[in-house]
Amino acid sequence: MMFKKSEDKQDDNEKAARSSEPSFEVRTRSVSVIGPTLIFKGELSANEDLIIEGEIEGKIAHQGKNLTVGKNGKVKANIHAQQIEILGRVDGDIRGDDIVKLAKSAVVHGNIHCARIAMEDGAHFSGAITMDAPQIGQATKKPAIEDKLSIEPKPGKMTSVAG
Repeated sequence: MMFKKSEDKQDDNEKAARSSEPSFEVRTRSVSVIGPTLIFKGELSANEDLIIEGEIEGKIAHQGKNLTVGKNGKVKANIHAQQIEILGRVDGDIRGDDIVKLAKSAVVHGNIHCARIAMEDGAHFSGAITMDAPQIGQATKKPAIEDKLSIEPKPGKMTSVAG
């Protein structure tokens, strides 16, 4: 009988340990993190989502992936990614194929080109915002010079300057 009590205590301990584990599934998607002590100069590209907490200078080409500049992140580069979230500082142009989000802690000096934008109250932004509605099924995009020569506003396009 004593052996049985010992086994019961082990089972209870295992159950308690399991119940303290989170009941949700852990995400397994690939994410790279550039830590706060890392300084990188050059062209950065990867086939996974990226979180920047360090300093980057150069160019960031992350098409098809998500990019986050954390609160400690300092970027002096042009950025191109699917979804971009800025909590830190960016000096350079930003191109988000889907959405660009600026948190209230964001400081951005550069132009933003995206399909959608979200900007929290308190975000600092200096530059121009160009928004294009996602164009499904269009094989070629008009040359940028046509946009600049046109005087009439186009539906689905907004340009704004703040600073």
